[in-house]
Amino acid sequence: MTQTQKVKTKKKKRRKMTPIMKLLCLVMIGASFFLLYQVGREVYTTITLRHDITEAEEKYQKILDESAYLSSEREKLTDPNYVQSYARGNYMLSKDGEQIFYLPEKDK
Repeated sequence: MTQTQKVKTKKKKRRKMTPIMKLLCLVMIGASFFLLYQVGREVYTTITLRHDITEAEEKYQKILDESAYLSSEREKLTDPNYVQSYARGNYMLSKDGEQIFYLPEKDK
């Protein structure tokens, strides 16, 4: 067989396999798109969950800070001197015989 005859027989073989190869390529492309879609969904879900976790951690930290503040306030309120100074400062209460004078605030 000559060189040109070998090339022609190869082309004939390719032509015979072309419909099968096209079908196989289409199936592979379809499967690839499906898998890429699934990976994209998983990535989106992961990003969303990480964002939710970050928000939950921030809320948890705020609650811990508030709890620590309230615990310290509770401890302070057991001290009678603190309660007395707190009431005098926030509610304008005075001791017996004491007068309260309001001073104007300085303009900034």
